[in-house]
Amino acid sequence: MVNGRTVLERFPAGGPRGSRPAEEFAHARRLEGLPAEVVMDLATDTFLVIVRGAEAAD
Repeated sequence: MVNGRTVLERFPAGGPRGSRPAEEFAHARRLEGLPAEVVMDLATDTFLVIVRGAEAAD
């Protein structure tokens, strides 16, 4: 956990047009009950699927 966030998965930002693998992965985690969200890591040009705070530990 970094800064109260746990990274579940990383996806390169340069995916094919119309493809949103990070959003699809986060949506699947939300269906499982995890409050997953997608954020952009500008330093690495990567989309991160994260869970914030105490929810990540469950």
